Amino acid sequence: MHIHILGICGTFMGGIAVLAKAAGHKVTGCDANVYPPMSTQLIAQGVTLIEGFDPSQTALNPDIYVIGNVVSRGNPLMEEILNRGYPYISGPQWLAENVLQGKWVLAVAGTHGKTTTSSMLAWILEYAGLAPGFLIGGVPQNFAVSARLPQAPTQDSKSISPFFVIEADEYDTAFFDKRSKFVHYRPRTAVLNNLEYDHADIFEDLAAIEKQFHHLVRTVPQAGLVVSNGKEASLQRVIDKGCWTPVEKFGSDSDWQAVNPQSDGSFDVTFAGQLQGHVAWDLLGEHNRMNALASIAAARHVGVSVEVAIEALTEFKNVKRRMEIRGVVNGVTVYDDFAHHPTAIATTIAGLRSKIGKTSDAVSNGARILAVLEPRSNTMKLGVMKNALPESLAEADLVFCYGANLGWDATQALAPIKHKASVYEDLEAMVAAIASVAKAGDYVLAMSNGGFGGVHQKILDALQEKVSLKVL
Repeated sequence: MHIHILGICGTFMGGIAVLAKAAGHKVTGCDANVYPPMSTQLIAQGVTLIEGFDPSQTALNPDIYVIGNVVSRGNPLMEEILNRGYPYISGPQWLAENVLQGKWVLAVAGTHGKTTTSSMLAWILEYAGLAPGFLIGGVPQNFAVSARLPQAPTQDSKSISPFFVIEADEYDTAFFDKRSKFVHYRPRTAVLNNLEYDHADIFEDLAAIEKQFHHLVRTVPQAGLVVSNGKEASLQRVIDKGCWTPVEKFGSDSDWQAVNPQSDGSFDVTFAGQLQGHVAWDLLGEHNRMNALASIAAARHVGVSVEVAIEALTEFKNVKRRMEIRGVVNGVTVYDDFAHHPTAIATTIAGLRSKIGKTSDAVSNGARILAVLEPRSNTMKLGVMKNALPESLAEADLVFCYGANLGWDATQALAPIKHKASVYEDLEAMVAAIASVAKAGDYVLAMSNGGFGGVHQKILDALQEKVSLKVL
């Protein structure tokens, strides 16, 4: 089959392209901007990429067009497809019908932590010898790819793994299917990591998102398992709407708990009050402990012992752009993180703070957190969450906000922390300001759900130039 993918350079649609190519299909695709790293990965897979959405692409004569949710009415290629009556399908539906059918799907949903938890879960199953397939909205460093088909567990095995781990997004499917993507996946094991208000561009309020999560819960069979965050009242409301599947909860006062957390990131795991083992790793923060509990519980459902799951997590290497160290110059460490929702910003900073110590101690020791923020997501650009930003940044010592192209006044929004926050319309000016105040022992934490104009390398270069000037 020849499929032509519209919006191919997004992480999800690019993952579908990789899976389709591995399954033996001919794959071509287009996007508004075709650039690395996704373009490089796809070309390496033998996928032909076309820049733009020119209607002439219909001359490729594919068997079907797979439509990403970046495509809307008015797109010239989409209009040509509609006018000519050519067959088309959404990415999630194509995935469900051509890859997930007949598989034991483990779906990880939630406002935060989907990518990290999916990566943990896929790695646990891989470590246990189950050779799962997966499609994840990031690059798990244990695999170095974001998507693959299920594999044969051993070289001599004649059977392919039945397991597939997928990051289950609540964002809408396509312009012609406004249901959440995850309703297509029909998981046997469903993880509900957390649930807050987000995606203000398509959801009116939290109740609207809860309704979509309940649609997901309704698809999980009685023989399946729902793994739910026991601390989230929103998820309890979802379950209370009707659940026909066993539920295991994680978090404080739940079935699965993380206890005795240590400053090095390690902690103990208990289930039903009984000690199960000790996770020794260097990931930071309560949010990662919760992610770990969810992945352990989900893996146990497919037969992986808690002991093996804990062993796997000691070798988990996290995901690119999740507290990823991009470099160190003259004692200043520059981190990259995907955080963009106020809750994610707060938990990311809190995790780093737990590593370097309390604010007062950190400042006296010369170690500070310099938070560098780009409010880039659709929700943030709309300004829906702007009033929550000051509190989310409370544990940072200095705040640098890139305020270009916003529909609201970032300086006004950050007024409650104006003593430590500054807003810049020019990226280069912001980089220069960061480099001028950074000193040995500081941690620069850049947070955005986009490329942030390459700010991480710009900061490292500016810090290196500062060192060179001192030498001269």
